[in-house]
Amino acid sequence: MNIGLIAHDAKKKLMQNFCIAYRGILSKNDLFATGTTGRLIEEVTNLTVHKYLAGHLGGDQQLGAQIEHNQIDLVIFLRDPLTSQSHEPDVHNIVMLCDMHNIPLATNLATAELLIKSLDRGDLEWREMYK
Repeated sequence: MNIGLIAHDAKKKLMQNFCIAYRGILSKNDLFATGTTGRLIEEVTNLTVHKYLAGHLGGDQQLGAQIEHNQIDLVIFLRDPLTSQSHEPDVHNIVMLCDMHNIPLATNLATAELLIKSLDRGDLEWREMYK
């Protein structure tokens, strides 16, 4: 499965900890992330992450294009709802594209854990048929 990983600045440490905790599951999948988030994940987990540009430099748009072409199966987007983002339209676009293309999306830790455990159980295998 192709997993998209994005984290706003205030949530990057949380994303690192999430990836450390679920390294075993994540290592069985292909990971795609915006630049800084991907680099930080690689530093602490030793996982291979396909990195786009930083989110505010177009990485959100690059990931959005993959979602639009049905090349991402799951997105974990740890958002900071209390801080305004300069690239807010791109952030909104990722959420909208996931909804349009039936891509499971987690925007907080609780949902991210549910999705990653579902992935491990095989509950997301329907994505392979959906492609």
